[in-house]
Amino acid sequence: MHIPDGYLSPQTYIPLFGLFVAATAIGVKKVKTDISARNIPYLGMAAAFSFLIMMFNLPIPGGTTGHAVGSAVIAILFGPWAAMIAVSVALIIQAFIFGDGGITAIGANCFNMAVFMPFVSYYVFKIFNNNSSEKRRVTFSAFIAGYFSLVLTSILTAVEFGIQPLIASTADGKALYCPYDLSVAIPAMAIEHLLFFGIIEGIITAFIVGYFLRNDPGMIYAFRKGGKDANR
Repeated sequence: MHIPDGYLSPQTYIPLFGLFVAATAIGVKKVKTDISARNIPYLGMAAAFSFLIMMFNLPIPGGTTGHAVGSAVIAILFGPWAAMIAVSVALIIQAFIFGDGGITAIGANCFNMAVFMPFVSYYVFKIFNNNSSEKRRVTFSAFIAGYFSLVLTSILTAVEFGIQPLIASTADGKALYCPYDLSVAIPAMAIEHLLFFGIIEGIITAFIVGYFLRNDPGMIYAFRKGGKDANR
């Protein structure tokens, strides 16, 4: 799902970078308030986990890749703002050190996978789980949160691709950036994530959340009233 350089126009990646920077400014303040010093090492481990699973990516049509992200499980365990910081760090390192995702597209990639996806997954989990601590309901809710957050993020990425021929083209209609319109980009991105990558994300999310439910339910941010760290 990493967008490379040359596929998004400045009309797209500059606003998305601005949204990401604004979200980061809020997120840093939220993390300072909501996450205790005890859990900072866990947040670093979460960033490393996201980095690792995103390195296992497969190329798909449209000039991008498909892979699990880890945003969903991090958002459920540590909150969506903490997930935003952790996944953003992983994405920025991947772009600058490993060339996985474009430099100009950092804002877009971070907005998609580190802002949009954590918040979708967190609130999908809250809606489906409805504060239940019953094992089957928690694991099912975690799977749904992981699955749908990745699928919707892939569709958002596809829309960003698909609008490029409409907003950035030559006088004779030739696309200057991504050449695929919405009719091509959305199926190309959505099908793989609906049938494969979303399921992987859901399984990873359900497995890890289930583990913490059995062994340390107090660590699960989504269970805390008011979204505060119980260990502060």
